[in-house]
Amino acid sequence: MAISFENALGVHPDALNFRVQRSKVLASNLANVDTPGYLARDLAFESVMKNTSSRVDTPPPQLDVSAKYRVPYQNSKTGNTVELGVEQAKFAQNNMDFQTSLTFMNMKFSGLAKAIEGR
Repeated sequence: MAISFENALGVHPDALNFRVQRSKVLASNLANVDTPGYLARDLAFESVMKNTSSRVDTPPPQLDVSAKYRVPYQNSKTGNTVELGVEQAKFAQNNMDFQTSLTFMNMKFSGLAKAIEGR
């Protein structure tokens, strides 16, 4: 009997992929904090995961990770919408979410290894 990793791992690989993509977007925002006219972007976890959870017995599609522009809490004179504190907080939260998803993946792999070994 073959093991289907798509069924065994659930949405966790997609969640990890999303977290990597989001960290790239947030790092770009942080790198451009002083660039005049730069517009901050972000990815919505809910919309991406909603698309992946609706698939059943189909090959995994590419994640739709199109970044949306973020509305700033306070406008700047230069037109830059990146707010350093907000970006740092979102980056840190994304890092913790990545670690959580990675922990779930490790637990899944550990469970699969125990099942294969018959423990």
